[in-house]
Amino acid sequence: MNESADRETLERQLEELKSSHRDLDDVIARITEEAPFDQLQIQRLKKRKLRIKDQMAKIESLLLPDIIA
Repeated sequence: MNESADRETLERQLEELKSSHRDLDDVIARITEEAPFDQLQIQRLKKRKLRIKDQMAKIESLLLPDIIA
């Protein structure tokens, strides 16, 4: 596998993660609009969203070239 294909794979994964992150935002917003809501469910969704954000940051750091000052 060449570097270009690796980069495309990472970019595709990043887009999928961003989409999942936005979807979770929407789900959390919808659930919290309706009182009462399940606080435990919200906590789980937020933790999942945070894990996705961490994965996104990891992929973004791989995609960005290291800059030596």
